[in-house]
Amino acid sequence: MPSLRFDVVDVFTDRPYAGNPLAVVRCEQHEPSGEAMQAIASEFHLSETVFTLPPSTPDADYRVRIFTPAVELPFAGHPSVGAAWTLARDGAIRHGDVVQECGAGLLPVAVDADGARVAGGRPEVGEDLDAALLAAAAGLTPDDVDGAAAPGVAAAGVPFAFLLVRPDAVARAVPDAEGVRAQTAGLTGLVVASVSGDGGQVHLRMFGAGVGVDEDPATGSAAVALGVFLADRGLLDPDGASRFTIAQGAEIGRPSRLDVEVRAEDGRAVATTVRGGVVPVSRGELTALP
Repeated sequence: MPSLRFDVVDVFTDRPYAGNPLAVVRCEQHEPSGEAMQAIASEFHLSETVFTLPPSTPDADYRVRIFTPAVELPFAGHPSVGAAWTLARDGAIRHGDVVQECGAGLLPVAVDADGARVAGGRPEVGEDLDAALLAAAAGLTPDDVDGAAAPGVAAAGVPFAFLLVRPDAVARAVPDAEGVRAQTAGLTGLVVASVSGDGGQVHLRMFGAGVGVDEDPATGSAAVALGVFLADRGLLDPDGASRFTIAQGAEIGRPSRLDVEVRAEDGRAVATTVRGGVVPVSRGELTALP
């Protein structure tokens, strides 16, 4: 029976046992079935497990498949950052500019000794949502909502529901899992965030009960989608590049930092990236495969 090597790394942090833990399973020599990958991800039971594979096109340097404990995702930020860093550390890909193949397409990645920066998928803005219903799902009240931007759906690879709230409300959120599932059907999760007056700092939490992640310590796909949302709501420079830093995960003991850049034209996001550090924690071997 073949075995698979894996690494566990912490992503969007500069120290171990912070950030978002990730299992990177190396499948260059043997590709399990999708069902087997899902079973392995359920066994690790981290927010996501990423499987690294040979690319299916000469335009990519490597390919990944990404799973939560419950579903496969076409794109996610911390698996993309962590996989690229791990592959470059081991010499499987070069440091510098590479291309990742995933369910969201071919995405540019820049890898360095400390971490990686990954581009988000195609920016998209969806429907507006009901602020009171989202607030209730997050255990908040309408008085906690920040009226600077109507809540709604945005994506840069995968879609999220976004609710901006007062700065003191983010830490007070106590999500109702069934309420989150009801309000995020067809979406990846509910993002509750506050944005500083100058737009440079964001405090964010992401609740993803519908995809098997009650609360995520650091969510790169939500970070780039937030950039799309803020640009659409007129809270970023309508033309040119905007940058902001996200603090996430402290409420569940996993403080994380995500650095986001958004490029907009005529008030619409046209490109996004998110960067984070990566720290190795452990490595091992899967000796029994599903």
